[in-house]
Amino acid sequence: MQMIKEEFDAIVIGAGMSGNAAAYTMASDGLKVLQLERGEYPGSKNVQGAIMYANMLEKIVPDFRDDAPLERHLVEQRLWVMDETSHTGIHYRSDDFNEVKPNRYTIIRAQFDKWFSRRVRGAGATVLCETTVTELVRDAKGKVIGVRTDRAGGAIYADVVVLAEGVCGLLGTRGGLRKMLKPEAVALAVKEMHFLPEEVIEQRFGVKGSEGCVIEAVGTISNGMAGLGFLYTNKESISLGIGCLVSDFAAKMESPYALLDALKNHPSIRPLIAGSEVKEYAAHLIPEGGYKAIPQLFGDGWVVVGDAAQLNNAVHREGSNLAMTSGRIAAEAIIQVKRRNDPMTKRNLALYKTMLDKSFVVKDLRKYKDMPALLHTNARNFFTTYPRLMSQAAQNFMRVDGTPKIEKEKATTAAFIKARSRLGLVSDAIRLALAWR
Repeated sequence: MQMIKEEFDAIVIGAGMSGNAAAYTMASDGLKVLQLERGEYPGSKNVQGAIMYANMLEKIVPDFRDDAPLERHLVEQRLWVMDETSHTGIHYRSDDFNEVKPNRYTIIRAQFDKWFSRRVRGAGATVLCETTVTELVRDAKGKVIGVRTDRAGGAIYADVVVLAEGVCGLLGTRGGLRKMLKPEAVALAVKEMHFLPEEVIEQRFGVKGSEGCVIEAVGTISNGMAGLGFLYTNKESISLGIGCLVSDFAAKMESPYALLDALKNHPSIRPLIAGSEVKEYAAHLIPEGGYKAIPQLFGDGWVVVGDAAQLNNAVHREGSNLAMTSGRIAAEAIIQVKRRNDPMTKRNLALYKTMLDKSFVVKDLRKYKDMPALLHTNARNFFTTYPRLMSQAAQNFMRVDGTPKIEKEKATTAAFIKARSRLGLVSDAIRLALAWR
């Protein structure tokens, strides 16, 4: 197939959450948009389940609930701190989440991305899959004016290029737009899809109809590394996975799948997936560097969005909403520059950064700017020592064995001091509070 030779207002590289949001927003406003995706189809590289936040998508596609492939809307959130045999947790459940327009949904990205891409095409964009962008095309002054791909036909030209190529961002790295990823700024998550009948899922998680539940967990399950385990309920499947920093995997020579296998066999998880059939397994990189890892977001003839821009809130486990919002805001900035008949220069595209800084995306990431470094450098304490101490304290409190309660309280206090010392406990609390503010 020959590559089309016409020129475009914008070229979007990637058909994930951020790329689709950008392409749809610009095409809906009448811009001539070309979207290039290296996968066989949008979502073909993405089999995992995920959480989708309705508010962010509603600002892009107001009527998405009419036909989007949504799995379950979440009415319950569980947060677990786990040791080897138990979990200590909190959960929030509210019937208020059974609203007419629910707030959060579980989705299966392979299905959702295909749906979003159909909407992009319906808005008028040209979408080409199985197309790898090999390099950015620049003019004599260094301004990006298009791309070259692995298809025949030469360069494709556009006023602006939107890089929505994902966390690895090889094109932007090769083009000198940003530095190589640091291992401590990216996590590797491994996931499995466990299939069960709808009625079994509803019974095990105490939900009904389209209701859903999500469990997120930290503790000894990450084997002393900074990491997170998660379980999402879909209609007829459960997405189960765990992720840790790439730098930690390398330092400990730990197998990601070994962690996942141990999680599946944990006494708190095993009953929830008993009898399931595993049909899909995937590994996925997730940006974890936070605010301090955000690269240059714009330049002469280009902007970068989503995971490629390191826009992920690790503290609140939010990625898709930041990706969609950054894609939409980048598109709106481009539309404004286009309407003024201004060139897509670095100075004019700075509008994207100005608008993004005013959004919740950057405000939230700035709030937690010190959290990634704190958790990475204190992983053993926060992900092993404290989870074990919390479990011991909970069991000590609940076990009735004739020991006076005052002695139990003294034993629990002594265990914390022995593990971290008084100074260590105070130091950990202060550092955590400062990073959370």
